[in-house]
Amino acid sequence: MARLLIEGRYPLQGRLEASGAKNAALPIIAACLLTREQVVLDRVPTIADVWVMADILREMGVQVEFNGNGTMVLDASDLATTTPPEDLVRRMNASFDVAGPLLAHHGEAQVSLPGGCKLGPRPVNLHLDAFRRLGAQVTSEHGFVKAKASRLRGAHILFPKVTVGATKNAMMAATLAEGVTVLENCAQEPEIVDLANFLVKMGARIEGQGSPKIRIEGVQELHGARHAIISDRIEGGTYLLAAAVTQGDITLEEFEPWLVESLLENLTKAGQKVTVLGNTIRVRGTHPIRPLEIATAPFPGFPTDLHPPIVAMLALADGTSVLQETIFEGRFMYAMEMVRLGADLRVSDRNVVIRGVPRLTAAPVDAPDIRAGGALVLAGLAAEGETVISGVEYIDRGYQNLEDRLRHLGARVRRVEEPLKQIVG
Repeated sequence: MARLLIEGRYPLQGRLEASGAKNAALPIIAACLLTREQVVLDRVPTIADVWVMADILREMGVQVEFNGNGTMVLDASDLATTTPPEDLVRRMNASFDVAGPLLAHHGEAQVSLPGGCKLGPRPVNLHLDAFRRLGAQVTSEHGFVKAKASRLRGAHILFPKVTVGATKNAMMAATLAEGVTVLENCAQEPEIVDLANFLVKMGARIEGQGSPKIRIEGVQELHGARHAIISDRIEGGTYLLAAAVTQGDITLEEFEPWLVESLLENLTKAGQKVTVLGNTIRVRGTHPIRPLEIATAPFPGFPTDLHPPIVAMLALADGTSVLQETIFEGRFMYAMEMVRLGADLRVSDRNVVIRGVPRLTAAPVDAPDIRAGGALVLAGLAAEGETVISGVEYIDRGYQNLEDRLRHLGARVRRVEEPLKQIVG
């Protein structure tokens, strides 16, 4: 298994261009199942989850051209099955994004319950309730969801809680439903807006994306389209935090500032120097880092996916910070690993208290999920000595060409395949 070796305490400096957003790319790739025409996507991130989604579609008969250069070409005109491969579906939560398009365009879907990071319960019941409201017959047994409908019918759907996944699936399914569908209490994340904008390019009639209420007027068919994926606010935010953690100077280009307003506000409160000019953001790390009180929230609030990375910064703050996690109860698995690096963290219920320390020290650590991995990379960049991070397969799911991009900024990081005992002696 691969591991990352990071020699810390080198300020990161330089300019980076933002990558396309993983959480927008995955449902947009799945949306190719809504048409028999060719779809071309630009700014597709070269990450493990994208390769998995591409493999899922290939095994279903979709022609996928993707060589990691950022452009993906998809053609689902010869779809062979409405049952995606179970082994691949179980590898990530976003694999369930294929269910809505399959049901809407092909009248049926049989999809395994998905896998992914273990962040607490993320059931698909809200997806299934939405499909039922749209007129589908839905059953769930033996780890599989089966849904059928000759044609979906428009409906009024009020989500009992804000849900990114069900908002995506219901919106995609409703594009080909007969009549008008109104979704209420919708997720407002930028990735939802990007998906809706892509569907509109395909001929969908959607209004209200980015608000709690989305209206979809169903059409008979959708056509092909070309679309550039929105910037990845989580990856970009992680690099901006790297400037603070290493007392560096990083400029992120081709990156829309509105995507990370809550992060920029907190970086400013923490005493970091933030400059925004057009679609360019510059963060210069300064000492001391001031402590913060943060609660995660759906967009436009502070994103749960930046919870672990910002804790890496607050671990070095001059004072005590408190972060409340309101989205995923299992988000705290990074905490014990960060303690190994010398951080002073106390987790209680859905809160973590972070008492800042003067410095972190290198140690072997294990990334338990994607964003915990990002946080451990940040901590390793700040720690004295050489930090060894295992669980790199999680990091690869969310961060494009991580080592190359970090080295471009001056980090001393390398990937190795040897067993841990050979690395640390």
